[in-house]
Amino acid sequence: MSQAPHGTPETMNSDHPRRGEAGQENASAPRQASSISIFGLKKYFDGGVVALDGLDLDIREGEFFTLLGPSGCGKTTLLRMLAGLDTPDDGQISIGGMDVTDTPPHLRSVNTVFQSYALFPHLSVRDNIAFGLKMRGVNSAERQRRVSEIAEFIKLGALIDRRVDQLSGGQRQRIALARALVCEPDVLLLDEPLSALDAGLREQLQIELQRTQKRLGMTFVFVTHDQEEAMVMSDRIAVLNDGRIQQIGTPQEVYERPANSFVARFMGHDNLFEISARDGQRLTTSLGELNSDDVNEGSLALIRPETIELSAPGTPSPHAPINLNRVEGRITERFYRGSNVEYRLDCGTTELMAEVSNSGQRLFKVGDLVKVEIYPEDIVILKDAP
Repeated sequence: MSQAPHGTPETMNSDHPRRGEAGQENASAPRQASSISIFGLKKYFDGGVVALDGLDLDIREGEFFTLLGPSGCGKTTLLRMLAGLDTPDDGQISIGGMDVTDTPPHLRSVNTVFQSYALFPHLSVRDNIAFGLKMRGVNSAERQRRVSEIAEFIKLGALIDRRVDQLSGGQRQRIALARALVCEPDVLLLDEPLSALDAGLREQLQIELQRTQKRLGMTFVFVTHDQEEAMVMSDRIAVLNDGRIQQIGTPQEVYERPANSFVARFMGHDNLFEISARDGQRLTTSLGELNSDDVNEGSLALIRPETIELSAPGTPSPHAPINLNRVEGRITERFYRGSNVEYRLDCGTTELMAEVSNSGQRLFKVGDLVKVEIYPEDIVILKDAP
C-alpha cells in the first residue's frame, strides 16, 4: 500500500509556482496543462530488484492518463519519479518540454494526491486547503479567494470551517484534491487516492474526479490496480508488469484488443485457449475447431464472455453467417449479477465463461445443456506475455 512520504504535506507535495528571477511567485504566468515525456527510465532497488526497466512513455497535454497494474509492477515508483520524490538510475523525464530529471520536487509544477490524504487533522478544511498558498507567501485576500473558489468547485463549501478530523473519508479525499488543485499545478499525480473508500463512494468520486479533470483541462496521471476504475476514468491506460509497459491504449482498446495474455488476464478475461494449429482463418484450439477473422499471429485465442450467445439446443439461427462457430456446453455454475448473468460451462475439452444480458433473456439453470455460438469477428488472437 502506498503511503505519503515523511514530512509535512506541503514539503512533499510539489505545489511550487512558476517563479521569476527573484524566486517569487509570478502571478501573471499562465497556468496550463503540460505534456510528459519519459525516455529509457530505469530504477533498481536493493538486491538488484528491477522496479523500472528502460521505460518509454509519452503522456499528452490535458490527458487523464492511468498507470494500471498489479502490486510491484512499478506504477507507484514511476509516479514518485514524476513528483521528484525518487531519483531514476538512468533515463530522462521531461514535463512541458523541460528536462526535470534532476529537478527537486518543490521546483516542479506538479502536485500529488496520496492514498493516505496527508492532511493536518487539527486544522480546518479552509486552513488545510490554504496551507500551501500561505507557505508561498500568497497574500490573505488572494488566499481566501482561491480557497473559496476551489472549495465550491470540489463541493466543500458547507464544510469549509469544519475540522478535518470530524469528516468522513470521502470528504477528506475531496480536501486533499482541493489542496492539490488550489496551487494550480500543470500536472496532478494521484496515487490510488480512492482505494480506501467503500464501493459506493468510490464510484461517486470516480465520476466527480473525471468531471473535475475535464473542466480544468489539467494533465492527470492516475495510479490504480483496479481495472474497472481505470476504464471508467481514463482517456488512455498504460498496463505495467515487472517494470515494463505491456500495452498503451484507450480503455476500449485495452479491454477488447489486449496486446498479450498478461493484459488479457489482468483485464479479467478467462476465455483464453491455446492454438495448436492454424490453416488460414481456421484454428485448432483446446475448445475445438474455430473460425476467426483475426489475421494476427499468436498462440492464444481470446473470446470475451459478453460476445458469446447461448440458446437452447435446436434453436434456429436464421441469419447466422456460414462460418459461425457452434459448440455445446453444459451449465456448471450460474452467477446472477442483476443486469447480467454469468455462466460457467463445461464444453467437454475445456471450460468456457459466458455473460449474457438479463433483459428479457431466458435464464438457464445449472445442469442445462445449451448451444454456444461465437462469431468469427469476436475471436481475438493474442501473443503470450513477453
